[in-house]
Amino acid sequence: MPTKDEIMAKISEVEDPEIKLGVVDLGLIYDVSILEDRNVVIRMTLTTPGCPYGPTLIADVEKAAKEVKGVRNADVELVWDPLWDPIVMATDYAKDVLGIW
Repeated sequence: MPTKDEIMAKISEVEDPEIKLGVVDLGLIYDVSILEDRNVVIRMTLTTPGCPYGPTLIADVEKAAKEVKGVRNADVELVWDPLWDPIVMATDYAKDVLGIW
């Protein structure tokens, strides 16, 4: 059975092409659920509703999760609640790179 940590580690490799930071560091991944049938549901948001890379990021996150041994399938549920706020959700590393504190 895959673990949440394994899935998050793999998803962390997915980078926002505009900001050049990983989706996990940006705080875009809200939750990862592993169901009994080894299907994975990932709740994520985007930096803005009009993000031009949204479809690509969603597809890349699904693909990364599917690469984890034991994952049968992965689906991303795009959510807007709460709205993304880098001051609250981004890691310290991402805040340093973005110059926000």
